[in-house]
Amino acid sequence: MELTKNIFFNTDKLVENSKIKISYTGQFFQDSSQDVHIHYGFGYNWDNVKDIKMEKSELGFQTEIQLDSSESLNFCFYNENGVWDNNNGNNYIFPIEKQQNSLIVLDDEPVSLGNAKKLRRSYLWSKKIRLAIYKIITYLPKIVSGNYKKKSHSEV
Repeated sequence: MELTKNIFFNTDKLVENSKIKISYTGQFFQDSSQDVHIHYGFGYNWDNVKDIKMEKSELGFQTEIQLDSSESLNFCFYNENGVWDNNNGNNYIFPIEKQQNSLIVLDDEPVSLGNAKKLRRSYLWSKKIRLAIYKIITYLPKIVSGNYKKKSHSEV
């Protein structure tokens, strides 16, 4: 993600359907404005536009936003005097990445006993197959060449 002066996120990339924290240390923080709002929307058409009052702290003005499933997050800021910080008319625009579905773990979905048994059974079969292959690779050449000699109990 391209870095923008005075805008900070609590994450290195914006991912759809996640909650992020935005910190703003720009013009309004520097000139000691008291009330700053973020005006934001999603995509090229600014869908689902919302305004949120930001909390002032020693780190700047901060708020949390729930991201939509869209291609970008667009936003700008305004203070109590109606003055806007809209990145010189370009607005602040950041790409939103698609969620990696293969990495999602659902905590509320219990693992069924049937699935656990299948996993255990497949693990055991893979272990048995590996052992059989090891024995074939180790002992078959000895048997074929005649170098295999079974140890008697007296030799042990």
